[in-house]
This record gives sequence, C-alpha cells and structure tokens, in this order.
Amino acid sequence: MIKEPNTPKEKINLFVPGRLCLFGEHSDWAGLQKSMNADIVPGYAIVTGIEQGIYGTAEKADTFSVTSTLPGYHGASFSCELDMAKLRAAAREGGFFSYVAGVASYICEWYHVGGLHLKITDMTLPMKSGLSSSAAICVMVAKAFNQLYDLHMNTLGLMNIAYWGEQRTPSRCGRLDQACAFGVNPVVMTFDGNELDVDRITVRKPLYYVFADLMAGKDTVKILGDLNRAYPFAHNEMEKRLHDALGKDNRIVTSRAISYISSGDSEKLGALMTEAQALFDEKVAPMCPEELTAPVLHSILADPVVKNLTFGAKGVGSQGDGTVQFLAKDEPAQRRLTDYLKNKKGMTAYTLTLKPNMAVHKAVIPVAGFGTRLYPETRGVKKEFCPVVDKDGLVKPAILVLLEELDRIEMDEICLILNKEEKTYYEDFFQKPLPLEHYSKLSKDMKAYEDKIRRISRKLRFVFQNEQKGFGHAVYQSRSFAAGEPVLLLLGDTIYHSNTGAPCTKQLLDAYEQFGQPMTAVHPVGLDEVVHYGIFSGVWENREETVLKLTAIVEKPSCEEARDYLSVSNRKQAKNYYAAFGAYVITKDIYDRLEYAVNHEITNEKGEVELTDALEYVRKEKGMMAFVPDGESYDIGNAAAYRRTVAEFGSR
Repeated sequence: MIKEPNTPKEKINLFVPGRLCLFGEHSDWAGLQKSMNADIVPGYAIVTGIEQGIYGTAEKADTFSVTSTLPGYHGASFSCELDMAKLRAAAREGGFFSYVAGVASYICEWYHVGGLHLKITDMTLPMKSGLSSSAAICVMVAKAFNQLYDLHMNTLGLMNIAYWGEQRTPSRCGRLDQACAFGVNPVVMTFDGNELDVDRITVRKPLYYVFADLMAGKDTVKILGDLNRAYPFAHNEMEKRLHDALGKDNRIVTSRAISYISSGDSEKLGALMTEAQALFDEKVAPMCPEELTAPVLHSILADPVVKNLTFGAKGVGSQGDGTVQFLAKDEPAQRRLTDYLKNKKGMTAYTLTLKPNMAVHKAVIPVAGFGTRLYPETRGVKKEFCPVVDKDGLVKPAILVLLEELDRIEMDEICLILNKEEKTYYEDFFQKPLPLEHYSKLSKDMKAYEDKIRRISRKLRFVFQNEQKGFGHAVYQSRSFAAGEPVLLLLGDTIYHSNTGAPCTKQLLDAYEQFGQPMTAVHPVGLDEVVHYGIFSGVWENREETVLKLTAIVEKPSCEEARDYLSVSNRKQAKNYYAAFGAYVITKDIYDRLEYAVNHEITNEKGEVELTDALEYVRKEKGMMAFVPDGESYDIGNAAAYRRTVAEFGSR
C-alpha cells in the first residue's frame, strides 16, 4: 500500500488571457455615474477572455519580484520589499511594472502574506491594442498570491483586487478590463453606480470571432474626455442621446446578445453587432467626431470580402480606428478572413473561438458492492433493488427510480459497473420480456410503463469490477465507456428529490455547462456528521451561493479539522459544512488520475483507490467546483437511511 504525500506546491503555473468587449463599450464608466445621477441607466457589457494572454510561474520568496527573459523586456525586472508604502510609490511611477506593484501593494495592505517571485515566461497578447494586457498582468499577480498563500478569493474577488491595484497606477482603467479573470468565457457585467455584478453566459454553439488591429491609431484620452463631458448630467439633446445609447439602448442590445449567445444563434448575433455599430455611429460618435468618425474602421466594415465571410462586425473598446471584431460564418470563413486581413490589408489579426463546454451525454453508476450494511436482505436481493414507493405511487427498485431520472433528462447511455456474476440479475430485470401471462394482466398504463422499462434497458451498458478495490477503482472501470468525455457519475444506492421542476441531476449538468470544470453536487450537514462524509470546502462563485470554487476536499475529517479549516460562510456569516450529495460530473483529468492511482497502487489504509483523492488532485492542478442542488438526496445504503427513504420519499 502506498499513500502519496500531500505536499504543498513550491511553484505554480499561471495563464491569464487578454479580454475583448463584445458589446457595451463605455458603459462601465457611464454606469458608474449613477452614484451621482440616479436617472442614469446601469451599464451592461458582454466581455470575454481571448486565446492570447500572459504566461508565467510563481513561487514564494522573501521579497516581491517580477522578471522575464522575453526579448520585449530587454532584461528589465522589478524587485521590492513587501512594504505597502514602497510598493504603492512604485505603482505611482507608471510603466509596465507599476501594475504589478499596485496589486502587490493592495494585497500587502489587506492580507498577511509573504513575498513571491513571478516570472513571465511568454506573452502572446499584443500590447496597447485595447485587449487589456495591463489588466491581465494585474490579475496574474492577484492569482499568484491567492494560490500560493491560500487567500480563498473567488474569481470576482480576484477581479476586484486587480482593479483596485491598477487604480493605484496612472492608468485608471475601466471596470470591465479585469473580466479576463474569468478566463476564455463570456460574462455579462452590470455597472450600477459603485456596484458591480458579473454573470457567466452559457455558450451553446461555437462562435468564430476574428479581431484585428486596424493599424491606424486613435486618441483614447480625447475620446473619453469628450464623452465624459456629458456626465453625470446631460445638458443638451446630443448629450441626452449619448445617455440613451450607453443606457437604455445598450441594455436592450446586451439583453438580445445574451439571448442569441445562449441559444446559439450566430446569424442574429452577427446582425446585432452591425446594429450596435450603427447605434454607436448615430448617438455616440457625434460627441467626438475627430476620433469616432473612424474612416479606416468603416472602410473595413463595408469591405465586400469581409461582409461575405461574416455575419456582422463592429468596433472594439473605446472604438475609433483602433481594433475591430468580426463574427465569421464558420471555421473556414474564420481562417480565410484572418488571412485576408493579414495578407491583403496589412493588419495584425487574431482568431477567437468561443466553444460550448462539452455536453454530458453519458452516465456511470457503480453497483458492484455487496451491501453489507443491509445484510441479510442482500443475501437474496441486490441493494439497489430494494423497493421504494415513488411519487407516482408505484413500488419500484431504487435503481429504477434513478434510471428513470436519467431517462427524463435524456441521457443517451448509462453504464452500470457490476460484478460479473451479477450481470444475469440485471439482464433478467431490464432486458428479459415479462412473461405473456403476467403482461396480459397489466392495465393499459402499466403496459405503457413496461414499455418504458424496455426503452431504458436499451440505454444500458455493462462493465465489470473483478476486484473490490474501492469506489475509485470501480469508477475507473468505466474509462473506456467515457472515451474522454465528461460523464455524470451517480451512486447506485442514492435517489433524489427536487424542490423545483428540474431534476437534481439536470440542475447539476446546467451548472457544469456554465462553469466548465469538474463538479460535485453537495449538501449541508451538521458539524457532528462530518466524520461520516467527504467534506468539500471553498468560496462562493455566484451571488445565489449555489456554486463553490473548491479550496479543499477532505475524506471524513475530524470535527476539529472541519471546524477550523473546512467551514463555508454565507452572506449572513453562518458557517456550513458541505458533504457529497451523491452526484458528480467527472472529466478525463479525473480518469487519468484514477489510472495513475491504480497503476501506482496509491490507496488508503484499506488498500482501496479513493475517488476523493483523485478529485482533490485535480482540484489542485486544474480546479474544481461544487454545486448545491435545490433538492435532497435519499440513501438506501444502511438500515436507518433506508427507513427514512421508505417513510419520506414517495410522500414528497
């Protein structure tokens, strides 16, 4: 038996992308003015990270320093004591390193941390192109401190610290720049005075963008200066039209854009880009005609080659002749447009493909256990076949209740992990036709239900666990079935009650599609119960407090350990402890780690391969989320739990 040591990382790898504002430019600072003029409509912007960005490594050190061997830095570096005043003074001096000093000064002021050394290893993000390279390096510094010193900041917290750090430099960036903290995912940002909200947008179909430097230049300071004269109060018709464009008109445009992205309607989304540009030209450009007439931008927007390859296009950021973005019709059109802009127009062009998170079409249910805690019933009846009364009043094996839920959410394939000798047991129930003399006695409704069982049976696949080496080992047997795709992992002795119209498993899958990381469903348990469960701790990633960015996963901790390190506080500062609900979305990374554990005999003291260890490993390396369904799980794995399930489940 080998137990791999759980040692902290000495060095971490980092990547932060640049950002592209898809809709709602200027609405961040315009919405900020609501704190002085209550009639101003909040600002709304749709922003996404891009595929280009900044790469680096970070490790703990005695001081705070930033170095790079990249040619663009010419050997320049930054080093400073971890002293808030000195770092803040360095931030005020300006230049590239002022950004890192500004964030470090803010961290140093509000957190108890040591130093770190950040090495910038690569930069594919163009500088001074409206793609927020300064925000990216600010977010990178915040991420480095957060991970190395376990500061437990969520993504919005990272974004805010990066923003306030940059505010200590001469830059004075807008609030939407740090959206790069959310990675290559579109988000909608709401700017309501001093309040900021961020919500992720689920991408349903691939979106093939191209963005390009127009190679013409613009005076951003003049643009912002001229537009700012209309705020916080409009004094003439032109200024009122600007308020409308960045306020109520922009709210309508961004709402439509969210709908089109979420439904996968690329054609309407592209047409909306063209419409948004026309709105900008009509109501915003007259405030600064010298810069916003933008002849180079409008020339490329009217280019017949460009129009043939795209659904639509518009300017970027502060607009003017700076950067342009296009929504290409498909991937070949994206490549052709990029080549055309580079080779025929002499522009620097980049691609951006926003991809939907891989949908989950497969489910896995391990059912190979004997059911020792339900002995002697399990001498003759498989634990998963113990009867419960369902909400429709029918008496069903528990496994059938679970399979019906998977059928309801349109799961395509379901893998049952069995002992080989149990295969006949399942085949007899699910695949063997009911004898005619029994079938003929059923009512019309029950005959329809029998047909439903047969339909579910066609989705079933069987794999076998020949050795009882733990839950993780059982899950590992389904790796070929998963075939590199994410799968929904359920427990064979657990069924679910939803408090909403959406089954608990559907709620979990929807959350996974939004966040795109491995995810476990969790539910609150009392402190006195933590010793019986795997406990998941983290920071809330959404305002509804249903999604956690996990910071620790511990199998059956002591009450003292849980109280000191694993509690999760809500807005009311109440402490909760979250245990596994009995449903997971696991990915190839988790299967890879299980394979490593199996091959290297990484086990617990019982010689079992634990799923929890694989989850914790992937959490550290790649990140992992937890989701709190609006519902309840019912266990039939022991006598007390089974008694409760029989008493409560059907009646709900």
